[in-house]
Amino acid sequence: MALLVGAGVGLGSIAFRRLIEMFTRLFSGHADYAAAGGAANGHLSWFGPYFVLLAPVVGGLLYGPLVDRYAKEARGHGVPEVMLAVAQRGGRIDPRVSVVKALASALCIGSGGSVGREGPIVQIGSALGSTVGQLARTTEHRMRLLVACGAAGGIAAIFNAPLAGVFFAMELILRDFTVEAFGAVVLSGVTAGLIGRAAFGNTAFLTLAPLHVDHIAQFPLFALLGITAGAVGVGFTRVLYLVEDVCDWAWRGPEWLRPAAGGLLLGALLLVLPEMYGVGHSVLEKAVGGGYLPAFLLLLLVGKILATSLTIGIGGSGGVFAPSLFIGAMLGSAYGDVAHRLLPGTAGSTGAYALVGMGAVFAGASRAPITAAVILFELTGEYTIILPLMLAVVLATLTGRLLSRDTIYTLKLRRRGIDITTPPPRFGGRSVAAVMENAPDPLPASTELTEAAERLNLPGRGVPLPVVGSSGRFLGVVDASQVARALAEETGDGLEPPPTVGQIAAPTASVTADMPLSAAVPVLVSARGTPVPVLDPGRHRLVGWLTPHAALRALGVPASA
Repeated sequence: MALLVGAGVGLGSIAFRRLIEMFTRLFSGHADYAAAGGAANGHLSWFGPYFVLLAPVVGGLLYGPLVDRYAKEARGHGVPEVMLAVAQRGGRIDPRVSVVKALASALCIGSGGSVGREGPIVQIGSALGSTVGQLARTTEHRMRLLVACGAAGGIAAIFNAPLAGVFFAMELILRDFTVEAFGAVVLSGVTAGLIGRAAFGNTAFLTLAPLHVDHIAQFPLFALLGITAGAVGVGFTRVLYLVEDVCDWAWRGPEWLRPAAGGLLLGALLLVLPEMYGVGHSVLEKAVGGGYLPAFLLLLLVGKILATSLTIGIGGSGGVFAPSLFIGAMLGSAYGDVAHRLLPGTAGSTGAYALVGMGAVFAGASRAPITAAVILFELTGEYTIILPLMLAVVLATLTGRLLSRDTIYTLKLRRRGIDITTPPPRFGGRSVAAVMENAPDPLPASTELTEAAERLNLPGRGVPLPVVGSSGRFLGVVDASQVARALAEETGDGLEPPPTVGQIAAPTASVTADMPLSAAVPVLVSARGTPVPVLDPGRHRLVGWLTPHAALRALGVPASA
């Protein structure tokens, strides 16, 4: 089955890359618009470079409804969903994810989304592995292994980096090293890698002039770069989720339209910095080769952080691994250029700092030092910088751990109340629907505050009440303190309509009825004793209420405990 998954992912990676190339040419008129320097679209030459204002909008109109209708898991960078499936869902992933993720990510990247290919191919491969396991009715342990096989095969094929694929799957997806797992993952990675090489050739991701580290005095410079890169990796993580929060706060329309509306902002950024279009491989290679001045390199660094964060924030689909390499290359190139100017006889070549920066920023963001070191060696074929690379990667990892509890992948889950680093309690495979209780009668959004106060003051009503819109869509909850505050602040003159609960309803953490109870308990714990709303799988309508007593009963603990 590992061989079958590897072969399937290898063929899938070919189709995925061809889709990206096709959509990039369709939307921009170029094979790599980031290298075209703001040129006009060959299909719409009369529009000049301003076509980039509309390309992300059109792309969003295509992939937004696709993701919203068929596979919401395909939104974002994908790897956290795979990690969650392995850690708490027995490796089960909806088979539709592989097809929807491929189309949505190819459309997003092709229309200008500043994200990478690795997140999508990991999710595509993992979904394929899970599908094979489900069809064969394997145990959960084998299912998790097949998911990891799919992830390893995806990285191996898309980057021509079989070793990196193996360690990515072991270090980030399985988070465990066993002989059985290593053997299965290697089989899948080698199979996918061979198919990828047959299609794309046996060439390194970056083609560089030979690099050397000739002076022992350079190692303190690499150490300082590692510490700086670790901080930049954490900064990238925080900006990414800050922009996502701002987009969540600002957008009030239907989710399927969000990528198109946000595409206007992304298009404006691409008009100013066309180097941010798509993956940006050619720009990265030019920076490593010393083709830009330090000030412009720092501008590209900041631009990539903003462009990637905006692409993900508006609901785009793509990975954050390649952007972290891009950011690291810009940081390392600028750092190396300045070091060379200050210490011309000691600092050495700028390219070495660029490569070390790539691995160090990824390590600081992901806390995966083995993957970072191995993948940079495979992507470049440069063994001469392995010692400074290992030094910088370790220091970047330690810096990232000091500055942040979570990685760029686990933070997305923790923000949803899920901690995959803690073994979940055993609930016998039961879902939330099996133990949830009836929800209290919801308040319509048009309910006046005085009426809501009366409902909340009823005997036994010590918990919040759900609020729903006119169409029945869940809007949030209100509690007695919120209503009391709003009534106290009311200074109306009688001419304006009285305030309603829909105006003060607060969004809250929620779970879905089909979610495994083991995955829902961390959300319940983070609510600190307050019941958690249970929504339908589409997260639109309220279907129940998950209480601490319900979870305790599922564990066989008496409610009195």
